[in-house]
Amino acid sequence: MVIYVMRHGQTDWNVAKRLQGRSDTVLNENGRELARKTGEALLAVPFAAVFSSPLKRAKETAELALGGRKIPIFEDARLIEISFGAYEGLCSAKDHYEIPDREFSYFFTAPNKYRVPEGGESFEELHRRTADFLRDITARQELEDKTVLVSTHGAAGRALLNALRIFEQKDFWNGGVSPNCSISILESVQGNVRLIEENKIFYSRGPIAGV
Repeated sequence: MVIYVMRHGQTDWNVAKRLQGRSDTVLNENGRELARKTGEALLAVPFAAVFSSPLKRAKETAELALGGRKIPIFEDARLIEISFGAYEGLCSAKDHYEIPDREFSYFFTAPNKYRVPEGGESFEELHRRTADFLRDITARQELEDKTVLVSTHGAAGRALLNALRIFEQKDFWNGGVSPNCSISILESVQGNVRLIEENKIFYSRGPIAGV
């Protein structure tokens, strides 16, 4: 099995540095264009199925990346973004900081020190559900020799890749947030999964937006 893991396209909340998490935001026009350009580069890839986070920004990214191909898209809640609970929708930009916890930046800079907001989700919980998804699809015999697309989010996608390595919590980001519409490629042979390529992009790269 070959697995293409894709982060969703850009949203207005990405640009404004608002915490999206489980909030069901939509792509902006630039995000749609990034998804279309990425899809053009993937037209020759024989996807048998798509697994997507149920959030609109991830599903629309998958639809645009398919370029009109009639390939089934299956929603899977295990691919949804990490929840920021009471902090969702708040701005984390330095010049318009709205988050009550002044040390929230640990989410990116020192995940081992991150304090989960009220109603939010921990990194440990995120790891468990994304790793469960990966074990699930790589064990499906009907997909054993197929290629699939996974449309997900910044933190959820990172957790999915982290399931392939031994790491300390402080190294969760392993180089930073993946760019919008970037592609990482995994290969699974008899349940043994390895990373082939990480964060490949098919458009002119601009600033990386937050989660």
